[in-house]
Order: sequence, then structure tokens, then C-alpha cells
Amino acid sequence: MATKSICLYFQVHQPDRLRLFRFFDIGADDHYFDDFDNSAIVRRVAAKCYLPMNKLLLDLIKTHGKDFKVTFSVSGTAIEQFRQYAPEVLESFRALAATGCVEFLAETYSHSLASLASPAEFKDQVKLHAATVESEFGVKPKAFRNTELIYSDEIGEMVAAMGYRTMLTEGAKHILGWKSPNYVYNNPANPKLRLLLKNSALSDDIAFRFSNTAWNEWPLTAPKYTGWLMEALENDDIVNLFMDYETFGEHQKAASGIFDFFKALPAEVLSHKGVAFCTASEAAKKHEPVAELNVPFPISWADEERDTSAWLGNELQREAFNKLYALEAKVRRSGDEALLKTFRRLQESDHLYYMCTKFFSDGAVHSYFNPYDTPYEAFINYMNVLSDFEIRVAEHTKKK
Repeated sequence: MATKSICLYFQVHQPDRLRLFRFFDIGADDHYFDDFDNSAIVRRVAAKCYLPMNKLLLDLIKTHGKDFKVTFSVSGTAIEQFRQYAPEVLESFRALAATGCVEFLAETYSHSLASLASPAEFKDQVKLHAATVESEFGVKPKAFRNTELIYSDEIGEMVAAMGYRTMLTEGAKHILGWKSPNYVYNNPANPKLRLLLKNSALSDDIAFRFSNTAWNEWPLTAPKYTGWLMEALENDDIVNLFMDYETFGEHQKAASGIFDFFKALPAEVLSHKGVAFCTASEAAKKHEPVAELNVPFPISWADEERDTSAWLGNELQREAFNKLYALEAKVRRSGDEALLKTFRRLQESDHLYYMCTKFFSDGAVHSYFNPYDTPYEAFINYMNVLSDFEIRVAEHTKKK
């Protein structure tokens, strides 16, 4: 059996973008979401990324069989938009699931920050998402990834208590110190939970640097990249390549050669003996943890800081976050399913991400897919929506 592993994991998510909601709409209009924009973007990304890349993966599996495997997480909000605007995308994911070479992970249904705010809401969303994945793709999730790879010791305990034994997170340098991300670790409070850590440098070579002609390693070819993978695996156990699925065809355009690069990659890797592609669950089972990973404060895969400041780093974001979750108890007491669904759509982390003011070090990342010109516009629009939602929650509470 191959002793070294490569784990390819892709995140698939599309948010429910808000329409322009003015102050005078508060109390007068509960149509919060921009259906036209959501539809247009999903169809565009489906044509550029999801459909061609899913076909490429299916072709690679047909070529290499069980030797080539990948892992996905698809948010509940993405699944809902595929149902509504691009059902052919769901069909293509079902075809991948049917091969037995693709693992689908559990996550928060609404791509939310519930793990930082409400254990009850976090568990409910994970349960709902797992049931949705099983219903749509015919596979029951065994491993877990939190929104944006957010993780801490406490979050890991909650995930382990839900029965998951594998979780993905970031190989953050300020947590690892001298240790390598290329091993399996475990949660200190519940050692049964095994942790797979993203290799940021090798993942970002594809996700962010691939088409950068100013990069000293451009152009990146499959043989060159495979050489880097083999070098990383010379003394270590596993390389975890985690990235947004929209990397392929959307962030890195087809003209950059990204599809040709990926098409050639599996054969290059598999030409080396002792190396295998594994799903997340397979990798965690195959490799014994080398140590506990102590993460007292939440980490993520976002920005240079690898913390939660992309969503909660300024007063605007924290005010919006706190006001939203302050409504949770009333929403639950209302017993109204429509209110609960809206509450969860408003939890999508993207709404807070658009309010980020860290434009100096990570501006290009925060501006991508952002419908607002400034973080302040994002805040005002969101708070207008939230003010209207608060009125409607109060009205339902009175009726009860």
C-alpha cells in the first residue's frame, strides 16, 4: 500500500446576495434577496467552472479508477441555488458521487459562523446539511469541515460530540510553530477527532498564483508542481490541497491553462511509487496522528492572519453579528419555518465578509464576488434588512 497521501479538497459555495434594501423599505418590504443576481452568477460559474470541472474529474476517475480520489463540501445554500437555477450541476455531482471515488463532507448548512455564536444553531445546521447531502448525493457524510475551515479546540469538541472523527482546518503557522502541516493531528480534548491541515503554500500556488505572470515560478506545469509535492512528501505523510472549487475556470480562467494543468496532474503524481490520492476520511484513517494540536482561539484559512478577523475584525461586523444572533431565541420561539429559513440565509458568512475593511493586505480577495463598492455600503444594506427582519420576528412573537 502506498505510504504517502495527497488529499484534494474543494469547497463549493454560493451565497444568497441581498438586493438593495433602503431605509424606507424597513417595515414595508420583506423581499431581501437579489434573485436575478444570484441566478446570473450561479449560471455563469456553472458554465465556467462547475460543469467543465466536474466533467474533467469524471474523466480522470474513468482513466485512473480508484487511484484518483477527491473530496468536496457543498454548502446547503449552493445546493438550493443549483436546484433552482442550474439543476444540471447537481446531476454532475451525483455522477461523481456514484463513482465511489468522491467524498462529500458535512458542514454548516448556511455557510455560517454559528460555531462562534450558538452551539444549538451550529448542531442544527450540521444535522440539516448532512441530511441534505445524503438526500441529494446518496452518501452520508463521515467527515466535517467548518465554514472557511474555522476551527478551535472547543469547536472540535462539538464536532466530535456529533459523531465525526475527521475534521479539516488550516495549517496556520502561528499554531503549528515548527511543526509541519503534512501530518495528521488530533483534538486535545477528544483525541478520536483527527485533524487534516491545509498546506497553504502548495494550495495557494494553484488557487492564487497559477495565472500570475509576475510570479517567479510562472508558468506552473504539472511536472514542476508534482516535483514540489514529492519534495514535501519526502519526510512527511500527507499533503492536503484545499481550495475553492471556483479556482478552476472562474478565479483562474480557462485561458490560463488551469484545466490542462489539472488534467495532467494525476498521471504525473501516480507515476511516482508509494504515493496515493485519498479522500479526507481515508487519509485520516490511514495515517496515525503524530501529536495533539492545541488551538485555544479560532483559526481559519482566510487572509494573512488565518483567524476570524475577515468576518469579525471590525465594529461594523461585530455589531451586525451580535444583532443577528440576538434574534435567535425569538426566531425559534416563533415556530415559523419561513422566518427560520430567512434567519439562516442572513447568517451566511459572506454578508459579514463584504463588510471587511482589511483592504491593504487582502483587498483583491475581499473584492471578488463583492456586490458592494465599500464595506460601509454592505453594512448599511445588511442592517436595513436586519431591522426589517427584527420587526417581522417581533410580529410573529406577539402572535404566539
